[in-house]
Amino acid sequence: MQPREEQSTPLVLPESFGESRFKDKDAYKNALTVCQEQLFHVQQAYFHQKRRALIVFEGWDASGKGGAIRRITEKLDPRGVSVFPVAKPAKEEQDKHFLFRFWQHVPAPGTLKIFDRSHYGRVLVERVDELASQEAWQRSYTEINEFERTLSDNGVRIIKLFMHISSDEQRQRFKERLHNPFKRWKLTEEDLHNRQQRSAYINAVNDMFSKTDTEYAPWRIINGEYKWQARIDVLETVIAALSEGVDITPPPLDEKLIELASAQLDL
Repeated sequence: MQPREEQSTPLVLPESFGESRFKDKDAYKNALTVCQEQLFHVQQAYFHQKRRALIVFEGWDASGKGGAIRRITEKLDPRGVSVFPVAKPAKEEQDKHFLFRFWQHVPAPGTLKIFDRSHYGRVLVERVDELASQEAWQRSYTEINEFERTLSDNGVRIIKLFMHISSDEQRQRFKERLHNPFKRWKLTEEDLHNRQQRSAYINAVNDMFSKTDTEYAPWRIINGEYKWQARIDVLETVIAALSEGVDITPPPLDEKLIELASAQLDL
């Protein structure tokens, strides 16, 4: 259950972001429509084949996790997808192992589950803010790998996404939230506190990549600097990861059903 050995260059947060491939809103909307339709077909395949998947989102505050999750879910059958918004554990959860509450949200066969933040809080916020001892959070890398390996061995496909934006872009998004009364609720004291700890978080995130980027649950870094591009990149990454080795074609109609329909509906 070690990090994947075949990866010669460890994942690290990039310092530059390049240019957005979407300059025109119509091009973005067209790409969004195509991706969402493809993802809906993938969801149908997972339902019919009783497959299941866990999509994990981590990233900076205001990096676009919520917007990306909304674009994933808005065209899917709501009966087959759900979001677990991870916040501070309740008192009764704090008295249990940190993975306890995440076991309660393992996806059922035929469904997709999305973690909006995740069990990686143990080696991120709990590490940076010293909410867990050094011994505890260092031990957690192995516990997390074992948790994900167990899920993978039991047929859960795991897709882990980290939404990355620059400090300057985050500052602009915080500023927009502060001055927009319809977005002001999104900015919290905790967001500002976390921003002050960015250097410590960069170290924690890079350690997280190094120790938990495994063959059965690899990390994917999403360039969140440009919202339109980030949403399409997330959708394309999720579609590709879910589709790998999976037959997406619709199942054939049952012969008995065809017979009954032909008789009753005069087809």
